[in-house]
Amino acid sequence: MKNIIDYVKNELRSFEEKEFSAVDSLVLSQFCYADFERLVPGFSNEFPPVRIKDLLKAEHFSTMFKGVMDYEKNLNLLYALAASPRFRDIKMKFYVDKLDYKQEKQFSAVTYRIDDRTHYVSYRGTDMTFVGWKEDFNMAFKTPIPSQEEGVEYLNAVGKLADGDIIAGGHSKGGNIAVYSAMKCMPEVQDRIKMVFSHDGPGFKDSIFSTPEYARIKDRIHKILPHSSIVGMLLQTQESYMVIKSTRTGIMQHDPFSWIIEGDDFLYVKNISNSSLNINRALNEWLSNISDEKREVFIDTLYHTINSTNAKSIGDLSEIQIKDFSKILKTFRSIDRETRKFVIQTIRDLIVLYVRNINPLKV
Repeated sequence: MKNIIDYVKNELRSFEEKEFSAVDSLVLSQFCYADFERLVPGFSNEFPPVRIKDLLKAEHFSTMFKGVMDYEKNLNLLYALAASPRFRDIKMKFYVDKLDYKQEKQFSAVTYRIDDRTHYVSYRGTDMTFVGWKEDFNMAFKTPIPSQEEGVEYLNAVGKLADGDIIAGGHSKGGNIAVYSAMKCMPEVQDRIKMVFSHDGPGFKDSIFSTPEYARIKDRIHKILPHSSIVGMLLQTQESYMVIKSTRTGIMQHDPFSWIIEGDDFLYVKNISNSSLNINRALNEWLSNISDEKREVFIDTLYHTINSTNAKSIGDLSEIQIKDFSKILKTFRSIDRETRKFVIQTIRDLIVLYVRNINPLKV
C-alpha cells in the first residue's frame, strides 16, 4: 500500500496543474519535524530562502533528523522531495524552534513558498521531548497554551512579510496550533487564509467553539483523522472531520507514514472505529466530571513523578533502569496523601469509564 513517500515520488504535476491538497499538507507537515537550524533562515533573513532540493546534503542528515521518530523514513522523504518536480523548488524560510522547560513550551514552525501566490505555514507537532508531551496534556485544562500563543504571533509575522494567499497546517499538536492561530490572527491576515489543515490534531475545550473567532474560520478547516484515531479525538466534540485508512492499529495510526494513499488522495472510510469512539467518550465523560483545577493536579503529578528519572525525551524511557523505578515510586510516595489518593482514584475512574464505553451492558 502506498504512503506519502510514494505520493511524492509519483505525483509529478506542478501546483499549477494540480492544486495544493490535503496530502501535500501532510507531506510538508511531516517534513517540518526535521531540525532546520542554520539550514533555513529565520525572520532575521540571515541568508536567503532555501529550496528543498538544496537540503539534500549528507553532512546535515544526522542533525536534521536526530529527534524524529523514524530516521530512515524521514530521510527517504527528503530524497523523494529533493527529486520531485512538484516539491524540489519550494523555498523555505522563517524557521523558528523554541523549547522552554519553565514555560512548558515546545514550538517550531517553518514557511514554505509554494509559488508566487501562496505560502504554506507549517506548525510542528509534538516532538520526542517530555515537555512537548506535557504541553499537549495541558490543553485539557488550559487555553491558550504557550505554543498556541506562539503560533498566533508567528502567523501574524508571516502575514506581514509574505504576500498572497496563506494556507496553514500541521500534524498532531501542529494541527491544533494551525487552527488556533487561524482563529486568533489579525483580521487582515485571516482574510488571506484559504485553508487550514489539522492532521490528527487534538480538539479544543468547548468554550472555543462558541467564539466568533472560530465561526469566522470553521468553514476553511479540514480536519483529517485515521480511522482509529486517539490523539485527534482528544477534546473532539464539535469539529467536523474526514476519516482515512491507515496500515497500523491503535495509537500507532498517528504516524503519517502509515496513512494510505490511493491515486493522488487519501483512502477515505466512512466512520471512526468503535475503539476510538469508546476512548473519546470515556475521556469526555471524565473531563465533564472534573474541574480544570483537578485536571491540572492530575497531569502535573504524573509529569512530576516521571520527571524524577531525569529523562528528557520519550527515547530516554527505554533506558530507564530498576533504580529509576525506585525514584518514581519514592517521588509518588512523597506527594501529599490527598493528592496521591486523588491520582489513584482518577486512574481507576478512567479505566472504569473506558470499560463501560466498550460494553455498557456489563458495567
